[in-house]
Amino acid sequence: MPNAIRIHQTGGPEVLQWESVAVGEPGPGEARVRHTAIGLNYIDTYFRSGLYKLPLPSGIGVEAAGVVEAVGPGVTDISKGDRVAYGGHPPGSYAEVRVMPADKLVKLPDDVSDRSAATLMLKGLTVQYLFRQTFPLKGGETILFHAAAGGVGLIACQWARALGVTLIGTVGSDEKAALAKANGCAHTIVYTRENFVERVKEITGGKGVPVVYDSIGKDTFPASLDCLKPRGMFVSFGSSSGPIAAFDIGLLVQKGSLFATRPSIAAYAATRPDLLRMADEMFALVKGGKIVSEARQSYALKDAAQAHRDLEARKTTGATLLLP
Repeated sequence: MPNAIRIHQTGGPEVLQWESVAVGEPGPGEARVRHTAIGLNYIDTYFRSGLYKLPLPSGIGVEAAGVVEAVGPGVTDISKGDRVAYGGHPPGSYAEVRVMPADKLVKLPDDVSDRSAATLMLKGLTVQYLFRQTFPLKGGETILFHAAAGGVGLIACQWARALGVTLIGTVGSDEKAALAKANGCAHTIVYTRENFVERVKEITGGKGVPVVYDSIGKDTFPASLDCLKPRGMFVSFGSSSGPIAAFDIGLLVQKGSLFATRPSIAAYAATRPDLLRMADEMFALVKGGKIVSEARQSYALKDAAQAHRDLEARKTTGATLLLP
């Protein structure tokens, strides 16, 4: 039987268990996929820790690429032998083989490798909805993006450069600052020794930015609000340092009639037409050489617990793959 990482209880990386699993035939609207590369994402740690709830026992992981082994009744636009990738629910990508809804699968262009796709389908589509839908960037803006050397951040740096957007990125070290700059980040702020609010004001001549994209959470809030122009938007799309505590909505008035939102890929890619449209835009940038996304480190799938430890200790940069 094939193997998968499963959790029977929530907690630290030690709850990730390598197990043999039975994988049956796909039912109506489903496909069976044999994975070739699996994306590691910070959201995986939220499911593992219990911050995001799963019915237990459960598989884990939301991003992968592979080959379709079989399709169930009613599946018409995905066929056996297709190279495909996906990013999003339902969890279960930490597996050698799985059955999943076929309408979540996107066929891969010939010139996009499986390993590249497994770094793009959640992280790249996240940047798509952040930049093109949540706060649509037209070019010419100066923005703040936290964790600019992370998996989402490096794609965001490149996408911002392609759009003609000046991206100010926070990073944790000089090494990460150099990496972000190499990918298109215009200004880096090493938050371990610099006050990012003061530096944003300095870079923008005291004006602030129209939007802050934040996946850090507790450690960067409410300071991120002080980086915004009046009527600016705070976009919270993650909480790697812990969730933002409840706050009085009157704070948004005090800081300049601000907007705040908590978007998710599940909402933006809820329909197949939306998913395909988002993927088409992303892959066009990849094929045009505007975005290059490859894993900067990889682990054997059975070593997922160590991958989680390194991710949470901020020992990784850019995208990470788990390989079956």
